[in-house]
Amino acid sequence: MANLKDIQRQIKSVSNTQKTTRAMKLVSTAKLRRAEELAKRSRLYAAKMNQVLAEIAGRIKCNKVGGLDNRCFVEIEDPKTVDIVFVTADKGLCGGFNIQTIKAVKKLLAEYKSKNVKVRLRGVGKKGIEFFKYNEVELFDAVANLSSNPDKNRSDEFIISSIEDFKEGKIDALHIVYNGYKNMITQELHVNKLLPVDSTQFECDETEKSMLEIESDDEEKMLDSLVNRYVQYAMYYSLIDSVAAEHSARMQAMDAATNNAKEMVRSLNVQFNKARQAAITTELIEIISGVESMK
Repeated sequence: MANLKDIQRQIKSVSNTQKTTRAMKLVSTAKLRRAEELAKRSRLYAAKMNQVLAEIAGRIKCNKVGGLDNRCFVEIEDPKTVDIVFVTADKGLCGGFNIQTIKAVKKLLAEYKSKNVKVRLRGVGKKGIEFFKYNEVELFDAVANLSSNPDKNRSDEFIISSIEDFKEGKIDALHIVYNGYKNMITQELHVNKLLPVDSTQFECDETEKSMLEIESDDEEKMLDSLVNRYVQYAMYYSLIDSVAAEHSARMQAMDAATNNAKEMVRSLNVQFNKARQAAITTELIEIISGVESMK
């Protein structure tokens, strides 16, 4: 039978862990509410930007001879070099949140490797960066302390080099992989191709009048500028969406840990009571035996 003091020590240790995990759950719940609200507002902005981009691209596609021939909208059949950007958390204790993103990146890497395509891996978030460095996977670029604290300027600076390299023909595609927020209990993995932009979604409806007033000579310049903003904001939105999902995953993980600790304390208390009862029984037997021996 285990020593009573050892069991008491375990109960105290597990109870302290339970207090910590409960506090972490409450912190993540509070942070999630703020991150969720920011993600909702950002989603509306992204939808409007996509609408403007689609309209201008649709105009050029329908009115220009040869259609939409901008490199950012032309699918490259035989890519030679691609960029893969992944977003993970800077901290752990959030269940399988990070490993889902890492598995998706590994799968994408394997697909391109089988086609002899060079991949430039660019990472955001300490957990993903540490994983790939530990497994000796070369990182073309990496930045920490951005996924936990999304900043538009730092995000733009990080992604702009990939945009410029694509326009100059140094890379043929740009992917982003991250785990996004779906609801309080669910995260949704995203593997999105940002460049080239899928032009099949753009249509031109001549019967529909738009509020946009742009000279035809300026459409190409405007489209080029919008592509930059489109990709930059997609990068920033992935950070916002990812941090909301991270808090959601950590909230669930800490809730499960708190419940497990509670169950362990209950089990240890039962074990402690049994050990104490056994000790009392042993003492009573010794006393009775001593009395009987004196008769």
